[in-house]
Amino acid sequence: MRCLSLVAEVDAAAAEPLADALLARGATSVAIEDAAAGTPAEEAIFEPNADPSVRWMRARLHALLPAGIDAAALLRTAAAQIGLPSPPAFALEPIAADDWVRHAQSQFEPIRISDRIWVVPSWHAPPDPAAINLLLDPGLAFGTGSHPTTRACLRWLEQRVAPAARVLDYGCGSGILAIAAAKLGAGETFGVDIDPDALVAAHANAVRNRVAIRFLDAGIPLALTADLVVANILANPLKLLALLLAARCRHAGRIALAGILESQAEDVAVAYVFWFEVTEWNREEGWIALEGIRR
Repeated sequence: MRCLSLVAEVDAAAAEPLADALLARGATSVAIEDAAAGTPAEEAIFEPNADPSVRWMRARLHALLPAGIDAAALLRTAAAQIGLPSPPAFALEPIAADDWVRHAQSQFEPIRISDRIWVVPSWHAPPDPAAINLLLDPGLAFGTGSHPTTRACLRWLEQRVAPAARVLDYGCGSGILAIAAAKLGAGETFGVDIDPDALVAAHANAVRNRVAIRFLDAGIPLALTADLVVANILANPLKLLALLLAARCRHAGRIALAGILESQAEDVAVAYVFWFEVTEWNREEGWIALEGIRR
């Protein structure tokens, strides 16, 4: 039996959201590279001599799909979910069954987030056993640590999590941020997502990391308040969720907002200033992370 490799090009800003949507709807894994240079995302991000002012214009996605899936329908549905006016053109290539697992795993290597934190694919041995190792299956849902927004949120948690703090990860995807919070010493930790497949993936990753986290469907009303709220989503959903997320953050608590392009940061900040003192916390590769302190 053969699997399929789908290759498509999109504007760089749409690459991560489209990858997330493809994974949520059945893709086994998705890798992203600079369409102009053919450079894998992980290499481009960590190239030590790279000019930080350089920004991708187009990105190429390589998605591994199970045999028998309707690739055109999958891409059309995923594109519609993230608001693309039409799905991108794509090409398909069959991959032998005995090659696709190796091909998928070769796209992901351990990623060093800081001196203390590594993100480690589930089939790899941790490079530093003494570190906080986040063991993930990257094929299940968005959130592998390779994107600057995820790295920014992990570093924010590293600095902000206090012992026994209550943490809410809204839009949890793979569960990477909630898992990191728990391993950093948080008390009660919650993850929320609108996608039931993401919740299944996040729970599996939490079990893999031996941490206790409550994962909840976003359709169920939340009554809790947290010391720390982190939301690594996209600018428009963040603006729409401002009232909800403000209500979930206790007085003097902190919120981290990510998934925001530089051009969108002011609009997102304005949506939260009624409840929070908002400042820029991180800027990397054209992406902004904001921090707010609850009034």
